[in-house]
Amino acid sequence: MSLIAGFDDPDKGRILWSEADITALSPGDRPVATLFQDNNLFPHLDELTNVALGVSPKANPAPGALEKAKQALERVGLAGFETRKPKDLSGGQQSRAALARILLTDRPVVLMDEAFSALGPALKFEMLSLALSLMPEKTLIMVTHDPEDAKAFAHATVFVEDGKVAAPVETKALFANPPEGLAAYLS
Repeated sequence: MSLIAGFDDPDKGRILWSEADITALSPGDRPVATLFQDNNLFPHLDELTNVALGVSPKANPAPGALEKAKQALERVGLAGFETRKPKDLSGGQQSRAALARILLTDRPVVLMDEAFSALGPALKFEMLSLALSLMPEKTLIMVTHDPEDAKAFAHATVFVEDGKVAAPVETKALFANPPEGLAAYLS
């Protein structure tokens, strides 16, 4: 994921998106947004401003960005939470605020780095369902250590073992006939 996002450079090969080579582009110039495990909310900013950063990375967002942020907060069920700071929100509410910001990034690829792993099973399932329903036109790439996440939400799954990335496989087929390393992990 660090290679796709542009945080690391590949030793060899290229990274392509829509037939364009994005390997040399900086993270900010790539068609990629990342939803991190820790939500990456700024503790000194209220939720409205945190979410508005998805439109424009300015601490004093324009009125248009604030209006879009307010609408995004409504879409994730946080209407009325605009003035709260991250410390005043539960873990699930923080995850929803981070998801609202991603909705505004206008980037076609969303990397989810164990974005909801700190949540309980029911809330994690709700957040993953919400993410998929709110971003049907985006390509979502999710890192998880929970096979149930892949089974419930992934069309294709990439198994990573000992730093080696296998080719994507249809998720049902992968779990029906798991490679040795995945079989050992599941048992």
